[in-house]
Amino acid sequence: MGESAGSNDHDVSLAEHKTVVARISNQVADFYTQRIPFRIFHGNTNSTRLSERLRDATVDTSSLDHVLSVSPSKQTCLVEPNVPMDKLVEATLRHGLVPPVVPEFPGITVGGGFAGTAGESSSFRHGFFDRTVTWLEVVLADGEVVTASEEERPDLFHGMAGTFGTLGVITLFELRLLPAKGFVELSYLGVGSIEQAQEVIKQATKQKGTDFVDGIMFAPDKGVVMSGRFADRSDESKDLPVVTFTKAWDQWFYLHAEARLNSVMPSSTSTPTSKLPFMSPPRDLIPLTDYLFRYDRGAFWTGRFAYRYFYVPFIRPVRWLADYFMHTRIMYHALHRSGLYQRFIIQDMAVPNKNMPEFSRWLDTELPHVYPRWLCPLKPRAGVSMSPHSRSGSATATDTDEGGDEDSNQFDNSLLNVGVWGETPAEYLQVTINRLIERKLKSLGGMKWLYAQTFYTEDEFWDIYDKQWYDALRTKYKAEGYIPSVFNKVKTRDLFEDVKDEDGKLTRKDAKLPIERGLWSVWPLAGVYGVLSALKGGDYLRKR
Repeated sequence: MGESAGSNDHDVSLAEHKTVVARISNQVADFYTQRIPFRIFHGNTNSTRLSERLRDATVDTSSLDHVLSVSPSKQTCLVEPNVPMDKLVEATLRHGLVPPVVPEFPGITVGGGFAGTAGESSSFRHGFFDRTVTWLEVVLADGEVVTASEEERPDLFHGMAGTFGTLGVITLFELRLLPAKGFVELSYLGVGSIEQAQEVIKQATKQKGTDFVDGIMFAPDKGVVMSGRFADRSDESKDLPVVTFTKAWDQWFYLHAEARLNSVMPSSTSTPTSKLPFMSPPRDLIPLTDYLFRYDRGAFWTGRFAYRYFYVPFIRPVRWLADYFMHTRIMYHALHRSGLYQRFIIQDMAVPNKNMPEFSRWLDTELPHVYPRWLCPLKPRAGVSMSPHSRSGSATATDTDEGGDEDSNQFDNSLLNVGVWGETPAEYLQVTINRLIERKLKSLGGMKWLYAQTFYTEDEFWDIYDKQWYDALRTKYKAEGYIPSVFNKVKTRDLFEDVKDEDGKLTRKDAKLPIERGLWSVWPLAGVYGVLSALKGGDYLRKR
């Protein structure tokens, strides 16, 4: 069976793709000849960092937003970098296929998921989103168009993952696909501590037939681990309730999960940990697309802060009325334009399982009210770009998609992702609390994902990430001096301000960010501006 075409709005041929790539290549080559550094404009973002893109010296790749083809026989697809996840899934499901890893927000793009170290509830088996890529097309900083894969330029292939487009301009991917079914059967397993959650996750990921595992801690002593598998409306599952999460009246997923948890929590907390996965937990049958994007409405649970900010009742009828604003595409728009992201801790971090209880207890001391927290197990030995401690090359005999039983030592050293998203406590500046988190994370051998704000100094940053490896790639592929480095791309400006101590000596302390000072800090100016900007729409990334 040959490849079949698919696209967002209309079919785009490979020839048309090559025409666009040639334009980009020529523009990049001109910048290189004139020794002009440039940035890349993708057209949208799911990052909470402030954009630095300008209209001048910018390579615009926003038109690369099509699924060029899907091959059912090969179980692959050719897809441009700015295709969002909902359009990618729509195109592949027409052929009964789905990507092995689908980041949870529909607006996350293929390029963003690849360059930004994206993972989801299937990552315990398949690794990060970048592990689903078989090859990619790149425009290097001098304008040369090359391909990279495990066999051809493997250093570039692995280097492009997780480095935020700082080695070249990606213009095309080939992705692996898997056979899909119409539903996900999801079980809700109650836990009473972070240690119980880890034990349940360990057992759930080892069970044959498990396709998805993630968890939510609602409090230090209350959480739920969710274990899912692909399913159809078979005799085995026909009596399960079908639950959806994409319609305006649907419950937000985390609220539904908490309600499911409450039906079993009293007995779960007193049950020995080893028996928890073998209880008879509540189960739902969820349409596949609803499951993949279950966290879109409300952006996990961070959307509830908008209700608190505007003093609006957080009740289901009001959530139905405000549903338009509670999808992540709109929320990110309002967040960027209002600057309110500067009042929130929005961090995804990975910590070795053996150190997660200590990190969790530290968070409970410093940020006792920042709950819920998201838990997402990651594949053992899965490579993490720029990390000299965990980066790996191609898959090995013990690093395959089939997984396998892992001994306790391997589980202890594997990474568990924790999402910490909440309001900055009143007693802290946002810079201060985030720097405390970064320091504690480093002390426990963890690392953070760089889609969010980064508060490291340059020395601190390169004490964690592999500068020698990264700089060598930048030099080899001519990116140095033309494309911003990872640190320059992700750093937060105005981290410190100079002040004098009691003795009159000049010292430095954490600075207030713009949203924390001046007229912009007066309620509700920033929030109203964000809402009006979201209603207006348009380009919110580039400075005018």
